[in-house]
Amino acid sequence: MFKSKQARGGEPASHPRHIHVALVRAGLDPERLVRFELGWPHELRFKWLPRFALMMVLFGVLELQHRYPLVVMDQWLLSGLYLLLGLVIIQASCHALLQATIAIASRLRVSHYLTATLGEIVATLPEIVVVAYLVVESPLAAFVMVMMTLYNNTLVFSFYSFFLPKDKRGRFLMPKPITDAGNQILIAGGALGIICGLWMIVAKVGNHGMNYVGPFDLLGLAIAMLVIFVVYLIKLVREYAEEEEQVVAALQCSEQEQASRQQDAYEYAGIDNGKLIVLVAACGLVGAFVGGHSVATFAGIALHDLGLSDIVTAFLLAACGGMSEYMLLWSSHRKGEYGIALANAFGGITQVVFLLLPFTLLGIFFCQVYLAPQHLDFPLSFSVPIILLLSFMFPTFYTLSSLLTEDHTFGMLDTAIMTVIVLLLIVLLLTNA
Repeated sequence: MFKSKQARGGEPASHPRHIHVALVRAGLDPERLVRFELGWPHELRFKWLPRFALMMVLFGVLELQHRYPLVVMDQWLLSGLYLLLGLVIIQASCHALLQATIAIASRLRVSHYLTATLGEIVATLPEIVVVAYLVVESPLAAFVMVMMTLYNNTLVFSFYSFFLPKDKRGRFLMPKPITDAGNQILIAGGALGIICGLWMIVAKVGNHGMNYVGPFDLLGLAIAMLVIFVVYLIKLVREYAEEEEQVVAALQCSEQEQASRQQDAYEYAGIDNGKLIVLVAACGLVGAFVGGHSVATFAGIALHDLGLSDIVTAFLLAACGGMSEYMLLWSSHRKGEYGIALANAFGGITQVVFLLLPFTLLGIFFCQVYLAPQHLDFPLSFSVPIILLLSFMFPTFYTLSSLLTEDHTFGMLDTAIMTVIVLLLIVLLLTNA
């Protein structure tokens, strides 16, 4: 989505000497200033559309086969097809929603850093829809899937940062949003995780007559996490704005030059036809709901027909659900777009824990209170998997935060530490499922 003007080999795009000197005198590090081009080149702008159309047609055929069987199809094959189609449709719908968001922001002349932040949030919408469908099938599976996605993304971030090209000191300086506001959000996530884990352990072991998570406990926790996320976004946007103002002041840019900087950021963003923007946004929304329904159908078949447990089903969803994002990360890395690849990898952690997880808790709350209070999976108990998933947020995020304090990417030992922590969690979950 975002193309940074960063050269290959890990070194930032070179600036003319007078610009470099002016930025340094203003206290800005030119190596950590990343300018983004929002959108896609014209030849890639609608690359998602043929894939989206084909998958929608195949989904319709699969729905007819499921409801009115024309041929005998193995349940494993049927569920696998639903999962595959759902994931591809969701990936295409993300692309469509991002394209529509960037085009609208370009027409409204919204600042590029605000558009980038909004784009990251919009990209989470299809995943929220998947969770909403999955909560109805199995609240436990929905919760475990989101938490395992969080740990998977943490592991991917650790591995990816290790393989980034290094400078002469063996480091690749990370963008300031990751080492500043991002670091703080990791501390908050780890603290909330260990607090919830300890609360469940004390309530269960201490025999206080409570061994489940009440719906209003979920509501309170979700609201608290969303408040933190909103403050985080405000801080993030404010820091981007301050940095932009410092650059403009250091370079003594005229109003025309400032407008040119803004126009450069939206070089690949334009869709001139307003009706086309509406159509692209509609495709994204429809795809999000169709993809969510397809993934939820897979979960229903796996739980009820194939006899898989909630934990195993959630593991499969978490493992497969992030494949498209990981392929996008690898593609960006191969093109030398290290800044955006790294930002997306880190955003996969912060957005899951402070946006997707709260919406999961809210979904469970509304389903338990208003939609299906007699559901067999309600309420969520203080089970070993839930306690482990929440409690392990503290050592995982604490380690990640500690390793990021020096503003550089991971070395071999750092990556090994994170890998061992996540693998230990997976082993404990599977042995206690």
